[in-house]
Amino acid sequence: MKIFVLILLGLFSTSTIHNTHDTTPIDFYNLEGVWNLKYQLLYDDNQISDTIFNTNGYRQVKMYSKGKVMWTRFDPADSNEWFGYGSYIIKGNILEERLEYASGPMMKIVDTTNVFKFELIMDKNSYQQIAVDENGHYSQAENYTRIE
Repeated sequence: MKIFVLILLGLFSTSTIHNTHDTTPIDFYNLEGVWNLKYQLLYDDNQISDTIFNTNGYRQVKMYSKGKVMWTRFDPADSNEWFGYGSYIIKGNILEERLEYASGPMMKIVDTTNVFKFELIMDKNSYQQIAVDENGHYSQAENYTRIE
C-alpha cells in the first residue's frame, strides 16, 4: 500500500493529472462548478476502515467559483444548520479552504481551524478531498460528483 501511495503522490506532483479512463489531461483548476457529496471514507492507519453513504435524506453540496467556495449540508437527523462560505486555492495537489463565515456549529470549528487543507484527487466529473493530519496520515475523505 505504501508503494501505491508513493506512486500516487508522484503522479499528482504536477498541476495536471490524467483520468485513468481517459487520456485527456485534467487541469486541477477545473474545480469550478457545483458538486454533490456521494459518500465519505474513514481511515485507520492510512487504510480505509469504513464507508459512509448518504442515507435518509442526508445531502451536502459544494460550489466553487472564481476562488470562492460555498457549501451547505442537510441532515434530517441533525437540527443544526451547517453551511460555510470563503475562499479556496489549489497548490499542487493540495486544496486549501479558508472560511470567512459559517453557521453557528461550523464557526466553533473555524475558531480552532482557520484553514482546511485536503489532498485533492480529481478526474473530469468527480473529486476526492482527503483530510491529512500533521503526520501525513489520512483521517477522512469526501467523494463528490459534478452536478454542473
